[in-house]
Amino acid sequence: MTARPAAPLPLVVIMGVSGSGKTTIGGLLAARLGVPYAEADDFHPAANLAKMASGRPLDDADRAPWLDTIAEWLAGRGLRGGVVSCSALRRRYRDRLREAAPGLFFAHLDGTPELIAARLAGRTHHFMPPALLASQFEALEPLEPDESGTAVPIDGDAEPTVERILAALPA
Repeated sequence: MTARPAAPLPLVVIMGVSGSGKTTIGGLLAARLGVPYAEADDFHPAANLAKMASGRPLDDADRAPWLDTIAEWLAGRGLRGGVVSCSALRRRYRDRLREAAPGLFFAHLDGTPELIAARLAGRTHHFMPPALLASQFEALEPLEPDESGTAVPIDGDAEPTVERILAALPA
């Protein structure tokens, strides 16, 4: 009798604006799934970090190599699964990631501008200044019905948020 191949583990992008909790939720979700976690901020070239730290939002040209690097990480995970945090604010950015990893699932951490601004105000030692939050909300294109994913409210604790994502993952 031949052993059945193991079921593929999920590939998940934790998406949302800066301050929505992507790093916290992404790390917790990866631990629960038993898969590697990657922080998309670590994939930014130094020039992108400097641009954001100076209060200037990134444009598509800035994001292109960053998204390509994240896409490579996702594609390299294959059936082994993984979780990456990535703003993935626009549909075309998510499409670019999906091209590399077709079974990708997006968990959009959804909160009000007021809630997230309050979180950002309490955050120190991060390159992303609170002044850029408005530009992130302007760029945000919520998940569309044909995209594999779910929007998850972030007005509570981290563990129930992770539970909601786990419940929404395809079987």
